[in-house]
Amino acid sequence: MAVVHALQRISDTVWELPVTYKAGMKVPARIFGTEKLIQEMDEAVYDQISNVATLPGITRYAMCMPDGHSGYGFPIGGVAAMDVKTGVISPGGIGFDINCGMRLLTTNLTWEEVKPHLNELVDRLYQRVPAGVGSTGFLKLNTAEFRTVLEEGARWCVRNGYGWEEDLELTEESGCIPGADASKVSQQAISRGINQIGTLGSGNHYLEIQVVRPENVFDKKVAEAFGITIPNQVVVMFHCGSRGFGHQVASDNLMIFLMVMENKYGIKILDRELASAPFESPEGQHYFSGMKCGLNMSFANRQVILHRIREVFSQVFGCSAEDLGMHMVYDVAHNTAKLERHRVDGEERALLVHRKGSTRAFGPGLPGLPARYKDIGQPVIIGGSMETGSYLLVGIPEGAQTFYSTSHGSGRTMSRTRARKLWHGQTLQREMESRGIYVRTASWPGLAEEAGGAYKSIDEVVEATEKAGLSRRVVRFTPVGNVKG
Repeated sequence: MAVVHALQRISDTVWELPVTYKAGMKVPARIFGTEKLIQEMDEAVYDQISNVATLPGITRYAMCMPDGHSGYGFPIGGVAAMDVKTGVISPGGIGFDINCGMRLLTTNLTWEEVKPHLNELVDRLYQRVPAGVGSTGFLKLNTAEFRTVLEEGARWCVRNGYGWEEDLELTEESGCIPGADASKVSQQAISRGINQIGTLGSGNHYLEIQVVRPENVFDKKVAEAFGITIPNQVVVMFHCGSRGFGHQVASDNLMIFLMVMENKYGIKILDRELASAPFESPEGQHYFSGMKCGLNMSFANRQVILHRIREVFSQVFGCSAEDLGMHMVYDVAHNTAKLERHRVDGEERALLVHRKGSTRAFGPGLPGLPARYKDIGQPVIIGGSMETGSYLLVGIPEGAQTFYSTSHGSGRTMSRTRARKLWHGQTLQREMESRGIYVRTASWPGLAEEAGGAYKSIDEVVEATEKAGLSRRVVRFTPVGNVKG
């Protein structure tokens, strides 16, 4: 890979493309990962992250996390913080699936107790949490109600009986980011999203039953603070986002930005997928308000899914979700742009932090953490492929180097088309079941696309994440049951 020769090695896990690498770069581009992961990254990652480094107002570095791979505009795993006065906002730095994210909840059940009921649990979850392209949820809302959800997020759900008050404390932004304005989203976006709350969707979205093996607890004290307290404890993790709603919000605003970017604001970019507008411009603020609706829709989506999961477990085990200890650990967002305050060159500044396929990972003591985690740091949920496993990490002070951003998953190593050629869904399902992982899927080709071999090693990504000082391992989870879109 020719570009690797231009990389400057800063440390064993930090690599840099200097501003001289490409005309127009305003800051260096930093890529985090071991030498092995760096060598395996597709060359488009380097082209995209160096393009990001040319955007107006970018601060410190353009960055890519260890799970990085090519995406639309930014690479997946891309992070960029923009000065709020001179910087831009870019849908390509947030993503089409606004606030796809992870939610993790505990149970007080052990694997020995769950194993006899596993197939029934997965089958019922498959029925109660619709998955796949075009899936619709049980929640029937009119347009006015859906607009309220867009502005109130998970708070609307809890108020209407789809959750517990403590769920809000344990959700990023307390389940509702302020400033969402439903008048800033199109009727087409509303039509696409109004029936999708409580659904997984397709692609790499999933709902998984997992087990905590005793040998996979790396920090017992922090694990206990996060609710992981017994050997072979069963937890539930799921990954989904704002579905077609978020996609339409991004598409609508990309078209607007492409029209005004150069003609009105004189912004010239190297890749039209990085279409941008000044953050403080009318167009920038219009998108920011609509994008927040995408964040809130996704928080509501995951909240309703959590409610359905609790219902299923209660029905199968014949007792309440409270008695089963079905408490949230945390809900983390990917694909966001948020106003945050960070220290740059010794000065605290207001920045718009784009995280595209990246997880916020606040260290101890930072504003925005739940009170119970204030002295510990933010839980960080990094999902692996359905065949391998996932991790719970914690934010650490050293994360300030990336504006407290970290990896979000394994990261693909090949296209979905390539994966479908290498694996067949039905064969893969049988192989996984023979290894103790029971899977239900809405699509055989969709299952093939998510084969473990299509992803980087989650263990290598998390090891690199920890070595780079982005977040620290707490627990590794082993999958036993999976619902796939």
